[in-house]
Order: sequence, then structure tokens, then C-alpha cells
Amino acid sequence: MFTAIIVLSLAAFYVGRSAGNRFVAENGPATHSLAGYHGAFVAIWVGVPALVLVLLWLLLQGSVIDNLLLASLPPALTDGVAPGRMSLLLSEIKNTAVGVTFGEPSPELSAAADTWARWNVIAGWAMFVVALAVMLLAGFFAYTRLNYRFRARTNVERFLSGFMIFCSLIAIVTTLGIIVSLVAESLQFFSMVPPAEFFFGLNWEPQISIREDQIAGSGAFGAVPVFLGTLVIASIAMIVATPVGIFTAIYLVEYSGRRVRNVIKPILEILAGVPTVVYGFFAVLTVAPAIREAGSLLGFATSPNSALAAGGVMGIMIIPFISSLADDALRAVPQSMRDGSLAMGATRAETVKNVLLPAALPGIAGGLLLAASRAIGETMIVVMAAGLIASMNINPLDSVTTVTVQIVTLLIGDTAFDNPKTLAAFALGLVLFVVTLCLNVVALTIVRKYREQYE
Repeated sequence: MFTAIIVLSLAAFYVGRSAGNRFVAENGPATHSLAGYHGAFVAIWVGVPALVLVLLWLLLQGSVIDNLLLASLPPALTDGVAPGRMSLLLSEIKNTAVGVTFGEPSPELSAAADTWARWNVIAGWAMFVVALAVMLLAGFFAYTRLNYRFRARTNVERFLSGFMIFCSLIAIVTTLGIIVSLVAESLQFFSMVPPAEFFFGLNWEPQISIREDQIAGSGAFGAVPVFLGTLVIASIAMIVATPVGIFTAIYLVEYSGRRVRNVIKPILEILAGVPTVVYGFFAVLTVAPAIREAGSLLGFATSPNSALAAGGVMGIMIIPFISSLADDALRAVPQSMRDGSLAMGATRAETVKNVLLPAALPGIAGGLLLAASRAIGETMIVVMAAGLIASMNINPLDSVTTVTVQIVTLLIGDTAFDNPKTLAAFALGLVLFVVTLCLNVVALTIVRKYREQYE
């Protein structure tokens, strides 16, 4: 179906563009729009309505067929059945339809599975026919509107403006949805756990019993150790990444030749594109054993999973981020300032220290804050290399945990959703969201307020 939409939209574009070329050939400058706008107008009318129809159809088809299927089942299977059991029955029917069965299904289930498969095939063909009819009718309507005075460019630009507004609204609504969900679940958590205990408590043991016969702790939700571990690892990452990233940017901007820059810059971009799980494997298989062996040689007690291993590898991961932002800030400084400093007798190093860095400092500071928010929100490296146990210490050779790791840990398992253990993940997520939001706002404010305009 999507292939048909693409093919017919391209065909409509060429037909509309041919009509536009004919208008230009017959009427010359009197034609309002270029031929490409005529083609784009017809292609939009052919593709967009059909695409919206198909997406809505696919969104609603499953629930409609499920409801019709349940209504067609024998009363013996549905009378007095709880909603959870009804969902399980639908899953059994669908598994039987695709051949995933455990044992011999009952005749009723087999008949329902055949009905479900048949209705899906009918719905698929009906969608294809209806969408094809919509494309043909919409294309005919759009083509009949074309003439040399038709404002195709205005209509196309109006559609593009509306599409961009729609995309912006999606981003805004998504952000609002995230905030509402975090706040709502966090309020439910704080109705069970006092906020003072969460924000100022020193013991984090969220494991609580979920059944009466289960032996477990009563639960302790003091998040200070989690916040402290996050701060320790993020600080180590920034200590590693900040000097390396800034000095790399200074070298690429002021000292390296074009050939060297053309080699180093793509390597940094590749480093930025490496998946975080690869960094996690590097940390747990290479860096952590090396730190443990070095600690043993020096007589230090070193944990197998340490904050130093996770923070160091995380710092390597965000080096390209800092380097790229610092590079942009340094290159934005006008060449005339460099030439003036060198003309006054300053060396290149003195020019970098006394002219370039002060001028680019707002952009560099904003980039560092953005990199810090990136480090705070990292998950995979910490899960694999830092550990899961929350502890009140700042020793980089010990195992610590972070907010993101605890969110992952709390949401794994079959704990009830209204359990404080599960809801604690939303409280941690809300804190993480607020902290990263504040860092981003401060970074953008610094860049906007202190950026100087040079002429």
C-alpha cells in the first residue's frame, strides 16, 4: 500500500509538471507558478489524503476486528469473563491463527482463528481498494484545477507551512505528555513515600514484598546515594572530556593543517556515532580490568565495577560533543581579532589564551553544560560498568549507581504498577528531567546572553 502511494504520487507529480510545462509554453510569463509547483500540488493531493487514510485504517483495524470477533464468539466463551481473561482469549486466537499453539486448540478457538485471519485479509484488500479510489479521485480533482493562472506555488507553500506547524505541535504535545505522565505518577509515589524521605534520605533499598508470603524488606527510598553516584560519575566524565575536547578543538582550529583536520574531524564524528552499548562493553571488558589491576599494583582496594571505569569511558564518549561545540565557538571568532593580536607581537599560544578563549568562552561554557546533561542521562555504560548498588561514598574506585540505572532496575520485573517500587522510577525520572532541563536552559541562556557580535 505504501509502495502504491509512493508510485502514484510520483506519477501524479510528473503529470502535473507536464501540465505546468504546457502552460509555460503556451502562456509564457503569464503563468503564475513554475511547472514543479503544479506537479507538487497534484502529488500532494494524491499522496497525503491516502497516507492519512491508511494510517488511520491501520490504527483502528485491529480494535474493530477484535470487537467484532468477540461479539461473534459463542456465549459459553465470553459470558462472565473478566477483561484480563478476554485479552488472553484474544491472544490465544491470534496465536492459533499464525500457527503458534501449545497443544491442540479447541474447535471454537480454531474457528475463531480462521475468522480472524479471513477478516484481516478482507480488511487489507478493502483498505487497498478504498485508498486507491481516494488517490484517483483526489488526483483527478487536483488535475482539473490546474491552469496557467492557478496559484500552485501558494498552495504548495501553504501545505508545507501547515506540515511544519503540525510537526512542531507533535514535538510540543509529546513534551507535554512526558511532563504530565512524570508528574502524575510522581505525585502518586509521593502520596506513599514522604518527599522528605525521598530527597534527603540516605538509604536506598526499594526492594519490597509484593505478596503477603514473600520475605523482603519494607523498602527505603532515600535517593541521596543515587544522586551522589550520578554526580560522581558525571564529574569524572567531565574531568576526562573537558580538557581533551577543548584542546582538540584548539588544535584543529589554530594549529592543524587542512589535511590533518580533514582526517581528525571525521574520526571524531565516527566516535560520536558509536552506540553506547559498545562503550559499555569496552568499559567492562577493557577499562575496568585495567583499573582493577592498576589498583592492585598500587595497593588500592578496587571494586570490579567502579565509578572511574564508567565515568572515564563516558568521558571518552562525550569528547566529540564538547570538541564539536568548542570548535564552532572558536571558529566563530573573527579572523581580524587573531591578526590584531599577532600584529601586536603576541605568540599564537598567547593569542589563544588571551583572545580566542575569552571571546569563545560563552559558547564553550554552553557546550560544557549540554555535555554535562548528556553525561547525567547516560544509562548503558553505567549499567554495565558501574554497578547497581547505591552507596554513600565518593571513592571513584568503588561501585556506585545512578538515576538512570535505578530507573531501568525498578521497571524490570512483574511488580504491580501502583507499587512504590515501580512508581519510584517516575520520581527519579522527574528529578532527572528537571535537572537536565535546567542545565539546557542555563546553557542556552549563557550562549544567548553573552554571545558577542563581531563586525
